[in-house]
Amino acid sequence: MIVFDLQCNNGHKFEEWFASNTEYEAKTDAHEVRCPDCGDTHVVKALSAPRINSGASAPMPAAPCGLPACMSGGCAMMGGDS
Repeated sequence: MIVFDLQCNNGHKFEEWFASNTEYEAKTDAHEVRCPDCGDTHVVKALSAPRINSGASAPMPAAPCGLPACMSGGCAMMGGDS
């Protein structure tokens, strides 16, 4: 599945899922994709930034979760000794 950022002729932006780019083209050519805000069927792909996973790890939690290990400083998520 592919998610595309779309925009109608009235400037509304929305997302839609498609099995392939071919399916996107077929559905938009047949005016089967409708803007959820105004119902316009003349939609095009909107400019969007690709999501790039650089391999960075998830950020650490801002505060302990409240479990006993966190409260005693032994939570692995907070960098404490387990």
